[in-house]
Amino acid sequence: MLGSLGELADRVGGRVIGDASVRIERIAAIGESDAGTLTFATDERYLAEALRSPAAAVLVDDAVAPHASVTKPLLVVPSARLALAVLLQALRRPRPRGPFRHPSAVVESGAEIGADVYLGAFVYVGAGACIGDGCTLESGAYVGADSRLGRDCWLHPQARVLHECTLGDRVVLHAGSVIGSEGFGWVFTGNGLQRIPQVGNVVLGDDVEIGANTCVDRAQTGSTRIGTGTKIDNLCQIGHNCRIGEHSVLAALCGLAGSTVIGDRVKVGGASHFKGHITVGSDVTIAGATQVWGDIPDGAFVSGAPARDHRERLRLEVLIRNLPKLVDRVQALERALGRHGR
Repeated sequence: MLGSLGELADRVGGRVIGDASVRIERIAAIGESDAGTLTFATDERYLAEALRSPAAAVLVDDAVAPHASVTKPLLVVPSARLALAVLLQALRRPRPRGPFRHPSAVVESGAEIGADVYLGAFVYVGAGACIGDGCTLESGAYVGADSRLGRDCWLHPQARVLHECTLGDRVVLHAGSVIGSEGFGWVFTGNGLQRIPQVGNVVLGDDVEIGANTCVDRAQTGSTRIGTGTKIDNLCQIGHNCRIGEHSVLAALCGLAGSTVIGDRVKVGGASHFKGHITVGSDVTIAGATQVWGDIPDGAFVSGAPARDHRERLRLEVLIRNLPKLVDRVQALERALGRHGR
């Protein structure tokens, strides 16, 4: 039981239209709602559907809240998505907290473990590594030799920080992510390929979050860097010597070839790819499945393959769709001119 609708309104700074005493047991999407559910709507179409659903009440943006009476109570907030984040936090699985060290955890000599650290089953901490106060390392997490974790980091099961990498405070690595994997460096020889040793590291800023099974390669020399507050989704590949700025977001399946530079507050849609040795400015929006083959200036909105200004690409799409009609007209004119010529 989450509480009454009025109590939830107090938590998120909202207001109730209708009966504030309605009891809320769970939060669910419209299609999964039933009696006792608070569902949510961010536009008028979803609101209409939510009002027809079995849900007990609806969380809704102030911008789309109806002025007339409605069929069920509403919890009205400036941002339904932000309020939803606050309310769902109460339903999240609690994070394991220390001090705790499972008997199977291995801490090599010379490693430093801070206060209130949680070390789950089969965790490994290498020689010379430093784990900051309040960190949580869940089962199978790996921290290589001479790596550094700041305060309150959270490594989910099987997350790996390989040797000599550095994480800031409150970094979250989801299951299976790898920080400091070998960069992809090779040179062709007469007998095949010779590996170029990758002797740099990875540096993650404070509040960085890395999704499940995402890999961030160590630099050939120097550091691969991801700035403060940046969030990277599952199944992404960040190549060696890449630099990503602060508070940027990359959705799933993105791939950055080596030495790609991305600025601050950049939004990258899923399955977008970057050819490497290019620079993307700050405050850029990149639509999903975009192929970025060259530099992009600050503030741009690009899409397509190759990437181009989004409005320009939409205009070209309209022109391409009209090509069959244009061809038909040209052929008709040619036939008419042919008959006139005879």
